[in-house]
Amino acid sequence: MRERIPVVVQRNSRGRRVAARGLWTGAELVVTLGVVLLLLVVHQLWWTNRQARSGAEHQVRALQQEWGEERGGAGVVPGVDPGGGSGDSGGPSGSGGASNGGRAVRAAPRWDQAYAVIRIPRIGLAAPVAQGISKSGVLDKGYVGHYPRTAQPGRPGNFALAGHRNTHGEPFRYINRLRRGDRITVETRDAVYTYTVDRTLARTSPRDGGVIAAVPRSNVKPYAGYTEAGSYVTLTTCTPEFTSRYRLVVWGRLVDVRSR
Repeated sequence: MRERIPVVVQRNSRGRRVAARGLWTGAELVVTLGVVLLLLVVHQLWWTNRQARSGAEHQVRALQQEWGEERGGAGVVPGVDPGGGSGDSGGPSGSGGASNGGRAVRAAPRWDQAYAVIRIPRIGLAAPVAQGISKSGVLDKGYVGHYPRTAQPGRPGNFALAGHRNTHGEPFRYINRLRRGDRITVETRDAVYTYTVDRTLARTSPRDGGVIAAVPRSNVKPYAGYTEAGSYVTLTTCTPEFTSRYRLVVWGRLVDVRSR
Protein backbone atom coordinates (compact mmCIF):
# COMPACT_ATOMS: atom_id res chain seq x y z
CA MET A 1 0.00 0.00 0.00
CA ARG A 2 1.42 3.27 -1.12
CA GLU A 3 1.80 6.02 1.37
CA ARG A 4 0.17 9.30 0.30
CA ILE A 5 2.25 12.36 0.73
CA PRO A 6 0.16 15.36 1.77
CA VAL A 7 0.49 18.41 -0.47
CA VAL A 8 0.53 21.71 1.36
CA VAL A 9 -0.46 24.78 -0.69
CA GLN A 10 1.23 27.92 0.58
CA ARG A 11 -1.04 30.92 0.16
CA ASN A 12 0.44 34.26 -0.74
CA SER A 13 0.17 36.06 2.60
CA ARG A 14 1.85 39.13 1.16
CA GLY A 15 -0.79 39.42 -1.53
CA ARG A 16 -3.52 39.18 1.07
CA ARG A 17 -1.93 41.96 3.08
CA VAL A 18 -1.73 44.20 0.01
CA ALA A 19 -5.37 43.50 -0.88
CA ALA A 20 -6.50 44.19 2.69
CA ARG A 21 -4.51 47.42 2.76
CA GLY A 22 -6.07 48.46 -0.52
CA LEU A 23 -9.58 47.77 0.75
CA TRP A 24 -8.88 49.69 3.95
CA THR A 25 -7.48 52.65 2.05
CA GLY A 26 -10.50 52.66 -0.25
CA ALA A 27 -12.86 52.56 2.71
CA GLU A 28 -11.01 55.47 4.32
CA LEU A 29 -11.29 57.49 1.13
CA VAL A 30 -15.02 56.79 0.89
CA VAL A 31 -15.57 57.82 4.51
CA THR A 32 -13.43 60.94 4.07
CA LEU A 33 -15.32 61.89 0.94
CA GLY A 34 -18.62 61.38 2.73
CA VAL A 35 -17.52 63.59 5.62
CA VAL A 36 -16.35 66.31 3.22
CA LEU A 37 -19.66 66.19 1.34
CA LEU A 38 -21.58 66.32 4.62
CA LEU A 39 -19.58 69.36 5.72
CA LEU A 40 -20.27 71.05 2.39
CA VAL A 41 -23.99 70.40 2.77
CA VAL A 42 -23.94 71.73 6.35
CA HIS A 43 -22.03 74.80 5.21
CA GLN A 44 -24.39 75.47 2.31
CA LEU A 45 -27.68 74.76 4.04
CA TRP A 46 -26.95 75.91 7.58
CA TRP A 47 -23.90 78.13 7.88
CA THR A 48 -24.60 80.34 4.85
CA ASN A 49 -28.15 80.87 6.11
CA ARG A 50 -27.01 81.74 9.61
CA GLN A 51 -24.29 84.08 8.39
CA ALA A 52 -26.44 85.83 5.77
CA ARG A 53 -29.44 86.24 8.07
CA SER A 54 -27.29 87.72 10.78
CA GLY A 55 -25.78 90.21 8.36
CA ALA A 56 -29.15 91.09 6.84
CA GLU A 57 -30.76 91.64 10.24
CA HIS A 58 -27.86 93.87 11.25
CA GLN A 59 -28.28 95.88 8.04
CA VAL A 60 -32.02 96.36 8.67
CA ARG A 61 -31.27 97.70 12.15
CA ALA A 62 -28.53 99.96 10.80
CA LEU A 63 -30.83 101.44 8.18
CA GLN A 64 -33.58 102.11 10.69
CA GLN A 65 -31.11 103.75 13.08
CA GLU A 66 -29.66 105.87 10.27
CA TRP A 67 -33.09 107.03 9.12
CA GLY A 68 -34.15 107.81 12.67
CA GLU A 69 -31.05 109.92 13.24
CA GLU A 70 -31.56 111.79 9.98
CA ARG A 71 -35.18 112.54 10.78
CA GLY A 72 -33.90 113.88 14.06
CA GLY A 73 -32.12 116.74 12.32
CA ALA A 74 -29.63 115.64 9.69
CA GLY A 75 -29.99 117.34 6.37
CA VAL A 76 -30.17 116.00 2.88
CA VAL A 77 -27.35 115.96 0.38
CA PRO A 78 -27.45 117.30 -3.13
CA GLY A 79 -27.86 114.66 -5.78
CA VAL A 80 -30.45 112.93 -7.88
CA ASP A 81 -34.00 112.16 -6.97
CA PRO A 82 -34.33 109.82 -3.96
CA GLY A 83 -36.18 107.31 -6.13
CA GLY A 84 -32.97 106.74 -8.04
CA GLY A 85 -33.82 108.44 -11.30
CA SER A 86 -36.72 108.07 -13.67
CA GLY A 87 -39.39 105.44 -13.24
CA ASP A 88 -37.75 103.04 -15.68
CA SER A 89 -34.24 103.36 -14.37
CA GLY A 90 -33.19 101.13 -11.50
CA GLY A 91 -29.46 100.93 -12.01
CA PRO A 92 -26.79 102.91 -10.23
CA SER A 93 -27.01 106.61 -10.53
CA GLY A 94 -24.91 108.52 -12.95
CA SER A 95 -23.30 111.83 -12.36
CA GLY A 96 -25.04 114.95 -11.33
CA GLY A 97 -28.74 114.98 -10.84
CA ALA A 98 -30.17 118.39 -10.41
CA SER A 99 -32.05 119.91 -7.58
CA ASN A 100 -35.76 119.26 -7.58
CA GLY A 101 -37.18 122.72 -8.17
CA GLY A 102 -34.36 124.24 -6.18
CA ARG A 103 -34.82 121.74 -3.31
CA ALA A 104 -31.84 119.58 -2.41
CA VAL A 105 -32.63 115.89 -2.72
CA ARG A 106 -30.85 112.77 -1.64
CA ALA A 107 -28.31 110.91 -3.70
CA ALA A 108 -29.40 107.66 -5.29
CA PRO A 109 -28.06 104.47 -3.68
CA ARG A 110 -24.80 103.26 -5.12
CA TRP A 111 -24.35 99.85 -6.67
CA ASP A 112 -24.87 97.01 -4.15
CA GLN A 113 -25.81 99.45 -1.37
CA ALA A 114 -28.75 98.52 0.87
CA TYR A 115 -31.20 101.42 0.81
CA ALA A 116 -34.63 100.00 1.66
CA VAL A 117 -36.31 97.34 3.80
CA ILE A 118 -38.93 94.95 2.46
CA ARG A 119 -41.43 93.43 4.88
CA ILE A 120 -43.91 90.65 4.13
CA PRO A 121 -45.94 89.76 7.24
CA ARG A 122 -47.43 86.59 5.74
CA ILE A 123 -44.02 84.90 5.64
CA GLY A 124 -42.35 86.82 8.47
CA LEU A 125 -39.85 88.52 6.18
CA ALA A 126 -37.86 91.66 6.95
CA ALA A 127 -34.84 92.05 4.67
CA PRO A 128 -32.68 94.84 3.25
CA VAL A 129 -33.06 95.77 -0.41
CA ALA A 130 -29.88 96.62 -2.31
CA GLN A 131 -29.09 97.88 -5.77
CA GLY A 132 -28.24 95.12 -8.24
CA ILE A 133 -28.71 91.36 -8.32
CA SER A 134 -25.12 90.11 -8.19
CA LYS A 135 -24.63 87.04 -6.04
CA SER A 136 -21.48 88.06 -4.21
CA GLY A 137 -22.40 91.71 -3.76
CA VAL A 138 -26.09 91.37 -2.92
CA LEU A 139 -27.96 88.06 -2.97
CA ASP A 140 -25.43 85.92 -1.09
CA LYS A 141 -25.53 88.47 1.74
CA GLY A 142 -29.16 87.57 2.37
CA TYR A 143 -30.31 90.81 0.75
CA VAL A 144 -33.11 91.24 -1.75
CA GLY A 145 -31.73 92.64 -5.00
CA HIS A 146 -33.27 95.40 -7.11
CA TYR A 147 -33.15 94.69 -10.84
CA PRO A 148 -31.25 97.38 -12.74
CA ARG A 149 -33.32 99.58 -15.03
CA THR A 150 -36.59 98.85 -13.26
CA ALA A 151 -38.57 101.41 -11.26
CA GLN A 152 -37.76 102.44 -7.72
CA PRO A 153 -40.33 101.88 -4.94
CA GLY A 154 -43.56 103.79 -5.35
CA ARG A 155 -42.71 104.99 -8.85
CA PRO A 156 -44.73 104.31 -11.99
CA GLY A 157 -43.46 101.13 -13.56
CA ASN A 158 -42.22 97.92 -12.02
CA PHE A 159 -40.13 97.76 -8.84
CA ALA A 160 -38.62 94.34 -9.61
CA LEU A 161 -36.76 92.28 -7.00
CA ALA A 162 -34.84 89.01 -6.77
CA GLY A 163 -33.92 86.89 -3.76
CA HIS A 164 -32.56 83.46 -2.93
CA ARG A 165 -35.07 80.73 -2.24
CA ASN A 166 -32.54 78.39 -0.66
CA THR A 167 -29.25 79.06 1.15
CA HIS A 168 -27.63 82.43 1.90
CA GLY A 169 -30.49 83.65 4.06
CA GLU A 170 -33.17 82.48 1.60
CA PRO A 171 -35.40 85.58 2.01
CA PHE A 172 -37.78 84.46 -0.74
CA ARG A 173 -38.07 80.81 0.28
CA TYR A 174 -41.77 81.01 1.08
CA ILE A 175 -43.09 83.53 -1.43
CA ASN A 176 -45.01 80.63 -2.99
CA ARG A 177 -47.26 80.90 0.08
CA LEU A 178 -48.34 84.45 -0.74
CA ARG A 179 -51.96 84.94 -1.68
CA ARG A 180 -53.95 87.69 -3.32
CA GLY A 181 -54.36 90.62 -0.93
CA ASP A 182 -51.27 89.87 1.18
CA ARG A 183 -49.39 93.00 2.14
CA ILE A 184 -45.84 93.88 1.03
CA THR A 185 -44.29 97.05 2.45
CA VAL A 186 -41.10 98.73 1.29
CA GLU A 187 -39.57 101.24 3.69
CA THR A 188 -37.08 103.85 2.50
CA ARG A 189 -35.52 106.86 4.13
CA ASP A 190 -38.39 109.08 3.04
CA ALA A 191 -41.53 106.93 2.79
CA VAL A 192 -43.25 103.62 3.35
CA TYR A 193 -44.81 102.07 0.23
CA THR A 194 -47.49 99.43 0.59
CA TYR A 195 -48.29 96.94 -2.15
CA THR A 196 -50.77 94.10 -2.12
CA VAL A 197 -50.18 90.78 -3.83
CA ASP A 198 -52.26 90.59 -6.97
CA ARG A 199 -51.07 87.74 -9.18
CA THR A 200 -48.56 84.89 -9.26
CA LEU A 201 -46.80 82.86 -11.94
CA ALA A 202 -45.80 79.49 -10.53
CA ARG A 203 -43.17 78.71 -13.16
CA THR A 204 -41.51 80.40 -16.09
CA SER A 205 -38.16 80.48 -17.86
CA PRO A 206 -35.19 82.27 -16.28
CA ARG A 207 -34.99 84.20 -19.58
CA ASP A 208 -38.55 85.51 -19.33
CA GLY A 209 -37.68 89.20 -19.16
CA GLY A 210 -41.30 90.23 -19.62
CA VAL A 211 -42.08 89.54 -15.97
CA ILE A 212 -39.92 92.48 -14.87
CA ALA A 213 -40.94 94.87 -17.68
CA ALA A 214 -42.46 98.26 -16.81
CA VAL A 215 -45.84 96.68 -17.52
CA PRO A 216 -45.08 93.15 -16.34
CA ARG A 217 -46.30 90.39 -18.62
CA SER A 218 -44.75 86.99 -19.26
CA ASN A 219 -43.19 86.42 -22.68
CA VAL A 220 -43.46 82.67 -22.15
CA LYS A 221 -47.03 82.57 -20.86
CA PRO A 222 -48.71 85.68 -22.28
CA TYR A 223 -51.87 85.16 -20.24
CA ALA A 224 -49.87 85.96 -17.07
CA GLY A 225 -49.31 89.59 -16.23
CA TYR A 226 -50.80 92.99 -16.99
CA THR A 227 -51.77 95.11 -19.95
CA GLU A 228 -52.07 98.55 -18.36
CA ALA A 229 -49.49 100.90 -16.85
CA GLY A 230 -49.31 101.19 -13.09
CA SER A 231 -47.02 100.97 -10.09
CA TYR A 232 -46.08 97.35 -9.53
CA VAL A 233 -43.76 95.26 -7.41
CA THR A 234 -42.36 91.96 -8.72
CA LEU A 235 -40.73 89.25 -6.60
CA THR A 236 -38.71 86.59 -8.42
CA THR A 237 -36.91 83.51 -7.16
CA CYS A 238 -35.79 80.07 -8.32
CA THR A 239 -38.11 77.09 -8.47
CA PRO A 240 -38.39 74.18 -7.67
CA GLU A 241 -36.52 74.46 -4.40
CA PHE A 242 -32.80 73.69 -4.50
CA THR A 243 -32.71 74.17 -8.27
CA SER A 244 -32.46 77.13 -10.62
CA ARG A 245 -34.27 75.59 -13.56
CA TYR A 246 -37.32 77.90 -13.50
CA ARG A 247 -38.47 81.14 -11.92
CA LEU A 248 -41.39 81.75 -9.55
CA VAL A 249 -42.96 85.20 -9.86
CA VAL A 250 -45.24 87.16 -7.53
CA TRP A 251 -46.74 90.51 -8.58
CA GLY A 252 -48.31 93.23 -6.47
CA ARG A 253 -49.88 96.66 -6.96
CA LEU A 254 -49.12 99.85 -5.07
CA VAL A 255 -52.01 100.80 -2.79
CA ASP A 256 -50.57 103.30 -0.33
CA VAL A 257 -47.70 105.74 0.16
CA ARG A 258 -46.95 107.19 3.57
CA SER A 259 -44.28 109.87 3.93
CA ARG A 260 -42.05 109.74 6.97
